[in-house]
Amino acid sequence: MFTGIVEEVGRVRAVEPGRSATRLAFDAPAVAAGLAVGESVAVDGACLTVVDSGEGWWGADAVAETLGRTTLGRLRAGDAVNLERPVRAGSSLGGHLVQGHVDGVGKVVTPAPGLVVRAPEGLARYLVPKGSVTVDGCSLTVVESTGDTFSVALIPHTVAVTTLGRKTAGDAVNLEADVIAKYVERLLAAGAPSPYRAVG
Repeated sequence: MFTGIVEEVGRVRAVEPGRSATRLAFDAPAVAAGLAVGESVAVDGACLTVVDSGEGWWGADAVAETLGRTTLGRLRAGDAVNLERPVRAGSSLGGHLVQGHVDGVGKVVTPAPGLVVRAPEGLARYLVPKGSVTVDGCSLTVVESTGDTFSVALIPHTVAVTTLGRKTAGDAVNLEADVIAKYVERLLAAGAPSPYRAVG
């Protein structure tokens, strides 16, 4: 579980396609410090498992499903990426609950600071004004949601310490809708009474 508060902008060190997965390596001194094999790191909002690490860098394997459903399949050596390690029990929840499971890839319509993104079909219904959305791993608040587009207002700090300030019109971004909205929709659609009864 993540919070959508980017810890570091890392750089893609290498992209090495393999038979069953592609090995992605990242230069990221802050995030790599003390990182152990088996831990999770969100890369532009997509949760990956650490399989290798060294001084100032770490690596993960991404399977075809991950590469095809996120922007990770487009990464090249030298690209900048937003990185976040999982939230730990007792630490501050500065953003919102982020799973690191990308729901779809959107496209930038208008760059920062008044960032406007076109969401893929089926995702826009989860985006409501003042609600939360994750864009390339950044926890943001929706300003407006109209049709298949939504806008967020980026403060100068976010523009400076994430990759969102570098995005231009047409760039692809990973999107994750608020998980609470998805659970509520599922429960309402089921329409079945709860098997649990309140006591007390």
